[in-house]
Amino acid sequence: MSNVERVTVTLPVDLIKDIDRREKNRSKFVVQAIRYELARRRRADLHRSMRNPHPEGVELAQQGLVEWFRGLPEEDAQALVDSSAGKAVQWIPGEGWVETLE
Repeated sequence: MSNVERVTVTLPVDLIKDIDRREKNRSKFVVQAIRYELARRRRADLHRSMRNPHPEGVELAQQGLVEWFRGLPEEDAQALVDSSAGKAVQWIPGEGWVETLE
């Protein structure tokens, strides 16, 4: 780790004993646990966002990427979207993004 900062965390004794039984390096274990939990929370936030999308996002999804792309000024469009990359998808309410045969 190139950038580290020392912190003090208070943990129950039984939890420390459990960590020590499984891992010699407590700091490594705590870092792994925190990274795992942060990733889990990001996934949960993403799932929650997908279940309850922002109204503008739903509108954009219904409009479709191609129509959105056509509405951009030419200089912006070329810089933002590579239309030859990726897969054709369509938003289907209740299902999410589904690959299409464009």
